[in-house]
Amino acid sequence: MESMIKTKITGKRRAIRSSTELVKIEPLFGAGRPPISVQCVEPLELSTWARENLPLIENLLHQSGAILFRGFLPEGQNQMEKFNQAINLELMNYMEGATPRKALGNNVYTSTEFPPDQRIALHNENSYVMSWPMKLNFCCVVAPEDRGETPIADVRAVLAQIRPRLRKRFEEKGYMLVRNFSEHLGLPWRTSFKVSTREEFEGYCRKACVTATWKDEDHVRTQQIRPVIARHPRTHEEVWFNHAAFWHVSSLQPNVREVLLRDYSEEGLPFNTYFGDGSRIEDEVVEELRQAYNAETVHFPWKNGDLLLVDNMLVAHGRSPYSGARKIIVSMGEPYTRTDMGQN
Repeated sequence: MESMIKTKITGKRRAIRSSTELVKIEPLFGAGRPPISVQCVEPLELSTWARENLPLIENLLHQSGAILFRGFLPEGQNQMEKFNQAINLELMNYMEGATPRKALGNNVYTSTEFPPDQRIALHNENSYVMSWPMKLNFCCVVAPEDRGETPIADVRAVLAQIRPRLRKRFEEKGYMLVRNFSEHLGLPWRTSFKVSTREEFEGYCRKACVTATWKDEDHVRTQQIRPVIARHPRTHEEVWFNHAAFWHVSSLQPNVREVLLRDYSEEGLPFNTYFGDGSRIEDEVVEELRQAYNAETVHFPWKNGDLLLVDNMLVAHGRSPYSGARKIIVSMGEPYTRTDMGQN
């Protein structure tokens, strides 16, 4: 097998031969932005190539934050499952979820089942949970007919976009996520927390640093305070890692926001975010955070058989609106438990 590259990624195209085939490795967008493209030029199973090139995959992932595998034999869910095994990914369930998705078996899920005409803002999966996945896999089984990209952004660069004064304000206070669970609001608490009884739910909350307040038999409000910045355990870089903008009331569609505020008031919203001391995060602050994400966001069209491997702490992801058919499946793994709760 020919030797693998070990230097920092440049904009130059380079070819690396595995034990069986040739692939081309190059930045998809250049300028240091994710993802790195690993394109197979002859028919080859991705799992075969991945198994023989694990150190290279880890190196590319930590440098770029995301790898787009393209041109390998398309095998749908089987491709994803074999790839997960090839990279020794310890798989996880979705915890504290907010939107429905279907479990397809072997810890593979449909992507978030959200109305196709609506955009899903960029976020890092489960950043508000005490343990999150370090790796996400997205596999394109049916490419969208129109739009439907999975936009991504390097959250190292997003952090650099945020004004120092605003960063300091968030660092000093952290942020608070407030959620309401009832039969009328989003997923039921039993589904979101994957529990069957109140006792199980309350036990989970104690371990997860979540405060739960029961409003009635089936309505519970939760609060959790988290840092906005995290340090990657392997690259040791600081990253903007939170859901402060994603779940802020101003991020709702204006018509949806109006109806929810009218019917439930701010206190009863399905989710909202505040500074960690409970004070409001101003709409203009959240708009500044959105602009920081937008400045670093890239889009690429899906092709059948594509697999996107994401370092969940280095790169945020979202979803563009679409029409027509689209099937993207997802798995996540390599659990990491946060150790920074003493910072706020």
